[in-house]
Amino acid sequence: MADKPTSVSNEFSGGDSDVVVQAGTVHGGVHVHGPARSFPPPRQLPYEVPGFVNRVHELAALDTLHPQPAGDHEDAPAVVTAITGGPGVGKTALALRWAHRVRRRFVDGDLYIDMRGYNRGNALGPEQALASFLRSLGVEADRIPIDEQECAALFRSMVYGKRILIFIDNVSSVKQIRQVIPASRSSLVLITSRTRLSGLVAREGAARVTLDVLSPQESVRLLREVIGPLRVDSEPEAARRVVQLCGCLPLALRVVGERAAGRPLLSLDELVDELVQEQGFLDALADREDELSDVRAVFSWSYRALPEDSRRAFRLLGLHEGKVLSSSSAAALLALTPAVARRRLGELADVHLLQETARDRYRMHDLLRSYAVEQLAAEEPQEERTRAVRRILTWYLLSADAGRKAILPHSHSIPLVPPGRVRPVERFDEAADAMRWFETERENLLSALRQAVVWGQYDIAWMLPVVADGFFELGSHWSDWNHVHELGLDAARLVGNSLGEASNLLCLGDVNWRSGAYDLAVEHYRHAAEISRDIDDPWMLGFSLRGLGLVALERSDPGAEAHFEAALAVFREHGIRRGEGMSLLSLAKCARSRDDHVEAAALCRRAIGIFRSIGDRWSEAWGGAPPRRQPRRAG
Repeated sequence: MADKPTSVSNEFSGGDSDVVVQAGTVHGGVHVHGPARSFPPPRQLPYEVPGFVNRVHELAALDTLHPQPAGDHEDAPAVVTAITGGPGVGKTALALRWAHRVRRRFVDGDLYIDMRGYNRGNALGPEQALASFLRSLGVEADRIPIDEQECAALFRSMVYGKRILIFIDNVSSVKQIRQVIPASRSSLVLITSRTRLSGLVAREGAARVTLDVLSPQESVRLLREVIGPLRVDSEPEAARRVVQLCGCLPLALRVVGERAAGRPLLSLDELVDELVQEQGFLDALADREDELSDVRAVFSWSYRALPEDSRRAFRLLGLHEGKVLSSSSAAALLALTPAVARRRLGELADVHLLQETARDRYRMHDLLRSYAVEQLAAEEPQEERTRAVRRILTWYLLSADAGRKAILPHSHSIPLVPPGRVRPVERFDEAADAMRWFETERENLLSALRQAVVWGQYDIAWMLPVVADGFFELGSHWSDWNHVHELGLDAARLVGNSLGEASNLLCLGDVNWRSGAYDLAVEHYRHAAEISRDIDDPWMLGFSLRGLGLVALERSDPGAEAHFEAALAVFREHGIRRGEGMSLLSLAKCARSRDDHVEAAALCRRAIGIFRSIGDRWSEAWGGAPPRRQPRRAG
């Protein structure tokens, strides 16, 4: 007699779901694919520079260089246009004006990055540009390849056939950007550079638009935009003389114009007299062949008119080597409260000595930074300069450590420098807030690390990579992750700090394990373990031993289990509960590899019990579903 059919009820409730699977008896494999995640087209162009004038011929030249009609996507590099010219001539302003005019043609979005090619050793590399663009196109961080060539290949695949405008600002060499050029003529790459980029013209067929200073007529028009037409038109000869004294450079004209606009009773004849006197004051510098020769008098005239508090703020801000700063980071640098620092930044932006790029985000033009550093050397003693650098580095270090506690609450704490008068970010409410902060400040953190090395602040130089380690890994910034720890290791060795050496060695072990450089990983883990024994740091010793086991596991080395057992013994002896749980997970993986699934399940259950007892939900998830790859020590 046949079995009576069983009544089956299939119901789903409890909210929205992308995928729902309901099944009775299933035979064979089941493959479930959810809907692809959709991202809006990136729209990253910065604001246009206000008061843009003329450049009619250059704009017309750019109009002829747009991509071919949609559908004509032959396998050839994207249309590439390079806007070249000296500092301060308005390359970025021209590029932005034209890009905003044509961005509607690029239905798949526009990408922007500042390569910082002239920022004193802080230039970005192609791998950083590629990773930034891939993220903007919706690639999840852990899917971005470690290898630069693979990263470039993925980027070319992502943009092939799409109509995307790619604006790459401040490029110093072809090497910086060659990997970032798509292989599809549906895209357009717009580049600004102070160099001629001849290699790009020869190999990629780039068109070049060379930008010179403004004509005298265009310069007068710019003054009219900034100062006002009535004052300029009433003194045409004086206006032409002002233009001449500014060298027809847009940057200098804006600085003079903003200052004059704030002094409505100052005639242009009087302005000329003041600029001439300033030039005479600087006669000793007039013969110097440097990039400030055409603008030094203009900058000096505007700078010397500021109140002393604002002058001091301007010259100290020249010490900030990052891309942008906020009122909080400026407050640390200037030894002020954030509210007062915000006022100082606003005062400098009002006279065009700073540019506000977004809410509470400011940047200083390279020429202005060079002038600020020049004034700093002349007016501030070395001791004060060092104290200011120490303050801003401390702000980045302590703020990054607050982020570490938010994203990896069970990670290892190390003793840090005292805050003194610095007010860092004290805490982040959510891990996502900390990750957003890191992505915003990442380039500044890298600049701060390099500055710490240059200024001999070696304690901060080894600490900063350690506290920021999880950010670089979780954000998949592979080359940066390796680079910061190499700098940190060198700094720790320079000052003979064993804790710093072991910490950076352990992190380098993780970097090389993750990237498949197993011999290097073993070398770093073993060295970290040796130092950890010497300094009696069981946390670091346990995770160094477990790191050796992870490498052995990747190599199918039967010795992996012995490393995990050794790590487990260290963690248990010293009551390091999370390390104990992670070692149990690793042993479960070993048991599973020899098909002892009962033992593997039992080890996973014990690990999950530990993670639940300490509130470590991230690691608990690893125990619930055996991962494709073992988690490391973060979490």
